[in-house]
Amino acid sequence: MTREWENSQYLEGRSAEEIVELAFEAAGNFRACLTCSFQAEGIVVLHLVRKRLPNVPVLFLDTGYHFAETYAFRDRLVREWGLKLVNLTAKQTVAQQESEFGILYQQNPTRCCQLRKVEPLMAGLDPYDIWFTGLRREQSPTRRDLKKIEQHRLPGGKSLLKVNPLADWSRERVWEYTRAHGLSYLPQYDRGYTSIGCEPCTTLPTDPANPRSGRWGGQKLECGIHTFSEQSPVSG
Repeated sequence: MTREWENSQYLEGRSAEEIVELAFEAAGNFRACLTCSFQAEGIVVLHLVRKRLPNVPVLFLDTGYHFAETYAFRDRLVREWGLKLVNLTAKQTVAQQESEFGILYQQNPTRCCQLRKVEPLMAGLDPYDIWFTGLRREQSPTRRDLKKIEQHRLPGGKSLLKVNPLADWSRERVWEYTRAHGLSYLPQYDRGYTSIGCEPCTTLPTDPANPRSGRWGGQKLECGIHTFSEQSPVSG
């Protein structure tokens, strides 16, 4: 990498488009992927990354608990955009997990997320060197220190570059970009949802100032996907 990557102020001054381009330039021929739950932020980042890498693998955590509308929207966008979709699934089906452990999303949502999201993602990220996300600092207190470029070490020892081009974007800016580029979005937004995950763990926001207040009945803010790995400064 160039020495510029060691300067956080330099990265802060770069636009989302520039961050995407810099990530590809710095990583050379390394393999890139993008995680996407098909929420608005993910669609924006997908739109940006595909300009540089049209066939970027799109990693989708297929928990088996998503809204029917989410699956339908995913499948439509895969067809219309010709996406290289990679469905990541848990070791057990929903029926197998519920038979062995009961309804975990009610009894122990953290354990449910670990089995159906975190573990499949750790395995799914292993072949890649760059990981693009749609994370924003504004989304949650747990994300307020998010950097545009982070180097992460997965529990298995694999290091990869985690790139968050929208880190400093507001929710309004996401929707301005969505409208300006005529991007499709999940129909749940039109019903008032502001953060959309698994259907049993997603409700309308209970706090208008907190878009993630409708997740997990207020029991937690993160599923664990973005907190499991060891973060370290990006070095040259």
